[in-house]
Amino acid sequence: MAEEEIRIKSLNYQKRLAAKIAGVGLDRVKLNPERADEIAQAITRRDVERLIRSGAIVIKPARGVSRARVRGKRKRRGPGSRKGGKYSTLSRKQRWVRKVRALRRELRRLRDSGLISRREYRQFYRRLSMYSSVRHLRSALEKELRLSEREAQ
Repeated sequence: MAEEEIRIKSLNYQKRLAAKIAGVGLDRVKLNPERADEIAQAITRRDVERLIRSGAIVIKPARGVSRARVRGKRKRRGPGSRKGGKYSTLSRKQRWVRKVRALRRELRRLRDSGLISRREYRQFYRRLSMYSSVRHLRSALEKELRLSEREAQ
């Protein structure tokens, strides 16, 4: 045990030198215990560089900062956490964009599945701003085109 401690102490210089050469901290320098005698013989920077190249002294890769805690923590966006007016959390424009994209997606789905023709698609696409939601659009399609009968077939 005492002999091993002496050996480790004698390698502190080499470890510090290797860290300085590689431009890293001491914790990233790993000395191969099987080649301890060879490392102990290294005195100059050139000797230590040679040992790094040969693999007797290993420079560990840098550890990044874990994002796990950030990913695990979800934002609390419920009504109890909201402060400010109706449009402070989601602007008018953002609401509009979400609504229009949802309506266009639904209309496209109906056209691609063959439930409405291309002509009907264009007709309703032009009037999309009239509908407040996907459900509203579906009810309008239902009234004008009897969509439920087409879906049943």
